[in-house]
Amino acid sequence: MRAIYATDLSAASEAAIASETCLECLGRIGVETIHLVTVIPSNVHAGMPGMNFSKRREQALGRYQNVMADAGFETDTHVVRGTPHRRINGIAEAEKADMTIIGSRGQSPLENRVIGSTARNLARTTVVPLLVNRVERETVDPDVLREHLFQRILYATDFSANAERAFDAFSYLRHATQEATLVHVESPKDSGATDGDPGEQLDTLASTLATWDIDTTVEVRHGDPGEEILAVEDAVTPTTTLVGSRGRSRMRRLLLGSVSEDIVARASGNVYLVPPSRTA
Repeated sequence: MRAIYATDLSAASEAAIASETCLECLGRIGVETIHLVTVIPSNVHAGMPGMNFSKRREQALGRYQNVMADAGFETDTHVVRGTPHRRINGIAEAEKADMTIIGSRGQSPLENRVIGSTARNLARTTVVPLLVNRVERETVDPDVLREHLFQRILYATDFSANAERAFDAFSYLRHATQEATLVHVESPKDSGATDGDPGEQLDTLASTLATWDIDTTVEVRHGDPGEEILAVEDAVTPTTTLVGSRGRSRMRRLLLGSVSEDIVARASGNVYLVPPSRTA
């Protein structure tokens, strides 16, 4: 597997890259090659006084590259200029990446539950599965919040085609997963929209995970999907929440379903977002 590791060279990014446990988890799921990417925004110019952005970023990426190489990954670096999320997506497509990883400082109630603009824009437009790796905020020397990326997974499903696509990610995540919680939320506006009994459908999925020796629990909730999924996350403290976005067309993909965006923005732990197929 190939991964894009997008970094702005901040302390948050360095914490995510330096975590040996996180890197071990990536190795367990089959990641062999990591492309380190940093983007110089278009409005930052090389001629600005006292700044040589390209050289500084290349030097910083070189340090990160050494960390990745020591962990056993093949690595490459990309210092590019442009709009960050567009350039990151472009490199992901060009390199035929299997996932994109970005560090994001944990939410603060004082910031109205928002995340960094690059992480938010990637969540709306990503062309490959996106791992948002939560890092401590409001500290000079931050650490990742939950190191064992895929050890305990909360999987949220509405039984749509793309939720099924997200569940398929267990085919490789299972190598690092010990426990899973499967949740479906029935909202009043979706009443009767699901074919079959939701509990039975979750049990079927749980049976699949049981064949991989993953201890699994299921839960059917009623109410607002975003709020209920976040409530389950708070109760079971997974290391990562796995969710599919609900895009059905390129425009829909750009507007990302509100539930998925809510989870990416407000989850306390890591989030693994699986977008629609590139051909969808």
